[in-house]
Amino acid sequence: MNLAIDDVVLTYPDGDRTLTALDHVSMTVEPGEFTAVVGPSGSGKSSLLAVAATLITPDSGTVTVAGRDVTGLRPAERARLRRDHVGIVFQQPNLPASLTALDQLTVMAHIAGRPPRRAAARARDLLASVDLAGVEHKRPHQLSGGERQRINIARGLMNAPQVLLVDEPTSALDHHRGEQIVELLGRLTRERRLATVMVTHDLAQLGAVDRVYSMADGRLSRESRVAA
Repeated sequence: MNLAIDDVVLTYPDGDRTLTALDHVSMTVEPGEFTAVVGPSGSGKSSLLAVAATLITPDSGTVTVAGRDVTGLRPAERARLRRDHVGIVFQQPNLPASLTALDQLTVMAHIAGRPPRRAAARARDLLASVDLAGVEHKRPHQLSGGERQRINIARGLMNAPQVLLVDEPTSALDHHRGEQIVELLGRLTRERRLATVMVTHDLAQLGAVDRVYSMADGRLSRESRVAA
């Protein structure tokens, strides 16, 4: 398995009380599986992504990424694991205005210490894989919202992760472009054997996913499969 979350509890202090963000949550995502987590704001979806990304250590339970129990890793070890095994697609692309589409990707390889020439070739291949061949030298202001989100996805794949975590990728897009983005995520998940988790409010954009979980008050419901 690429990602497993087992009986995870996560709490936050809230004044003189304790808020339970994740209440004994368990889920498993296999290679090539596209999973969606739906639920209202404040239900715990973002906390689930943060735990899966090793950005937050839970109070109890275990998190396994790429076959490794990561729950007790030191901060530097978690950072290396995210760099090498976890791709994150943020809700807003936040692409630096001065960087070209190609640079948005190659900077990730530079951070990881990978050879520049090989990084440029991989970046071009990834831009082609998200249907953006030919825009390598364009900057964010020259691209549509859908194109910027595609670069966001390609950037998350730059270091060849095994797990892809996606936060509300359609929130700033119209229905048609949102549908294209979710279909793209499904295709990339299958082609690259990713364990992909997407959190979303958009119940109309679930046709391309393999499995859906619902979250409410920190609890994850029994899974339901989406018909092909």
